[in-house]
Amino acid sequence: MNSTATAHKPWYKDPTHMLYVSVIIAVILGCIVGLVAPDLGKALTPIGTAFINLIKMMIAPVIFCTIVLGVGSIAKAATVGRVGGMALGYFILMSTFALAIGLVVGNLIEPGHNLHYQPTGYEPPAAAGHGGDTKSTGNPTVDFLLGIIPVSLLSSLTAGNILQTLFVALLTGFALQKMGDTGKPILKFLTYAQALIFRLLMMIMWVAPLGAFGAIAGVVGSTGIKAIGSMLVLMVAFYITCILFIAIILGGVLKVGAGFNIFKLMKYLAREYLLIFSTSSSEAALPRLIAKMEHLGVSKPVAGIVVPTGYSFNLDGTAIYLTMASLFVAEAMGKPLALGEQVSLLVFMIIASKGAAGVSGAGIATLAAGLQSHRPDLIDGVGLIVGIDRFMSEARALTNFTGNAVATVLMGKLNHELDVERAHQVLNGKLPFDESSMGDAHEIHGDQRVDHAIMEKSPTRQMNIVRASDGKITVLDK
Repeated sequence: MNSTATAHKPWYKDPTHMLYVSVIIAVILGCIVGLVAPDLGKALTPIGTAFINLIKMMIAPVIFCTIVLGVGSIAKAATVGRVGGMALGYFILMSTFALAIGLVVGNLIEPGHNLHYQPTGYEPPAAAGHGGDTKSTGNPTVDFLLGIIPVSLLSSLTAGNILQTLFVALLTGFALQKMGDTGKPILKFLTYAQALIFRLLMMIMWVAPLGAFGAIAGVVGSTGIKAIGSMLVLMVAFYITCILFIAIILGGVLKVGAGFNIFKLMKYLAREYLLIFSTSSSEAALPRLIAKMEHLGVSKPVAGIVVPTGYSFNLDGTAIYLTMASLFVAEAMGKPLALGEQVSLLVFMIIASKGAAGVSGAGIATLAAGLQSHRPDLIDGVGLIVGIDRFMSEARALTNFTGNAVATVLMGKLNHELDVERAHQVLNGKLPFDESSMGDAHEIHGDQRVDHAIMEKSPTRQMNIVRASDGKITVLDK
């Protein structure tokens, strides 16, 4: 199936769009019920809690498969010479920076301050436990480190301690890499297991409208109009942060590192931005980005390595969202995260956010995983985010896309794989991109000769990025 073909469907025929519209309607209805009938709104809270429990059920398997397969993807990308290693280093640096910016902005605006949201069914942190049978040493730091080590390999997946799951997943990933060809059957099995897990997660997301309705009705019923104001502040702050990140941070990197203007690059990619805005997914524009980067003057090898890898590991918008949303939940529940917890959460998100690409619900699952790993008492507060997540998805996708476009140009320039003169001509409008070269559905037909194909094992699915002899590019689900 062609992943770009679905982008041309009318919105009313696209199940994903219908789901998003349903969530928006559910949020509006939840606000109305919470304001008009507060007691009824509070009585509907268990619906939101049930949805959060479904998400919690998926956290451990999502994190385990994503991290194990992610270690393999990083190892493979790092072996693709200088370009792959440099790109990975840049992705990690920018993701860390984006996460840090999210923390700073979240601490400055405190959007959930004084909301005092307390979902029904709340359990204190002691109920979740950390180390299972591990006895306290009296030193919180030592207890925390010892609690990361599970009683057994299987208990790391069943005990609900996400840090233990992460620890075992990292060990498993590195062990499988050391096994070489012997470990390939296991990796293949985990790839299929991951596909099943994400399919289950997508099925769960189909009840998101009910979950959003119950959660928002309960929040507004408990806190009144103040809840709506707090959520609006978070959304506006997130959009402003993403805009400033693109204009100042990414713009500065592009200007200093490659000598180009970020606004000219964005104008050049205007059609892709419209496509992303209509689908709320940067993946829809992946084949077009590769084609446009090559037209800009970036060499085919660099574009073929950096763009697909960036779609898995360079998620600046998602990184900002995860940290701001985490702080919002903590503030809203009246239990703010200490500085040490914020730093620890940032490190966790650097690793776990690599699985938040492309699959509906993966971002929410990653957010829930971060909160459960550091503050289990905050996990039920994710219901606050479920309702407004859709409204922030466009900014996430656009920021992710812009970050990958900048990364591709920068890697081309630093590796002397960019025709600088041509790039200036293209960005100045002297060499316009030929839209007809993309075809109607970007399909590769059987009678076309395939010059080469790049396989990228992303956290969402396996993708074949194929280039035909006539220059057409497509993304085919494997």
